Amino acid sequence: MVTEDHTGAPRGFTASAFTAVSQDPPLVLVCLTKSADSYPAFTAAEKFAIHFAADGNTSVATRFATKSADKFAGGDFDEHPDGLPALRGAIARLSCSMHARYDGGDHDILVGRVEGVHLGKAETPAVYHARRFHTLVPLGG
Repeated sequence: MVTEDHTGAPRGFTASAFTAVSQDPPLVLVCLTKSADSYPAFTAAEKFAIHFAADGNTSVATRFATKSADKFAGGDFDEHPDGLPALRGAIARLSCSMHARYDGGDHDILVGRVEGVHLGKAETPAVYHARRFHTLVPLGG
């Protein structure tokens, strides 16, 4: 999930993909559909946070993937000292400054410079594939 709060009204979306771009400087990207409710907020945002959801956060990830009125209504977020919403129980959180925005057809490509990393508990990650969440399990042995 990706969050921002530059106006005092937090906004967010579930990114279907995340990619590391560069190690030096540390850059990552997410893509945001231009039809998303949060699109206008992210086009103006100068910073955002990327959360890696644990298996127990799938209901929040699903809520962030819909066009709901208040994605933050579940009380699953706290305000981080950097001013961005922070998902409780996330495996990891990247605080990013907006490095660049690119037109990607019906999406915008948001490139963030990683300014900070917060590691949560080592838990099973939420994995989305074929239109549903799956639990990772060790391969036989």
